[in-house]
Amino acid sequence: MYRSLLFFVSARLRRRGLLAGAGLLLACSARLAQAAPPTDDSLYQAWGGKAGIRAVMDDFVPRLYADARMAPFFKGVDPEHLGAQLTEQLCQEAGGPCRYTGASMKLLHADLNIQRRDFLALVEILQQAMVAQGIPFRAQNRMLARLAPMHRDIISETNEAPAAR
Repeated sequence: MYRSLLFFVSARLRRRGLLAGAGLLLACSARLAQAAPPTDDSLYQAWGGKAGIRAVMDDFVPRLYADARMAPFFKGVDPEHLGAQLTEQLCQEAGGPCRYTGASMKLLHADLNIQRRDFLALVEILQQAMVAQGIPFRAQNRMLARLAPMHRDIISETNEAPAAR
């Protein structure tokens, strides 16, 4: 299932010209079961530390609320709190000194009926924010590879056919 999702995402992102995401998702197939944060902080440094991560989240969160595909999922969610939680989570995933203390991804997304197309839309928006904030291509891919396994806890278990574009 995970490898088929990677193939599907890769094909869609390539068609959209988003080669960073396509390359990343192929690369993350080697990290299928990785759960522990990295032991070094090279990714954290490549993102510019916590300030750099926060800058991306300050760009990313408004894009989520402005995107017609994503906005319904964030209705009633405080954007400042969301940005702070995402900053802590990405800081931890990047090997920084932060510790994410929010609820589990499974619990947070349990009743949202998130489908593959929704997950892919969020990845697309995150890529836009990373590019806008000047995150190096390789650092984008490394972060997305760290985050990709979360799809198991975010996407609903219903069998959705890939959306035709």
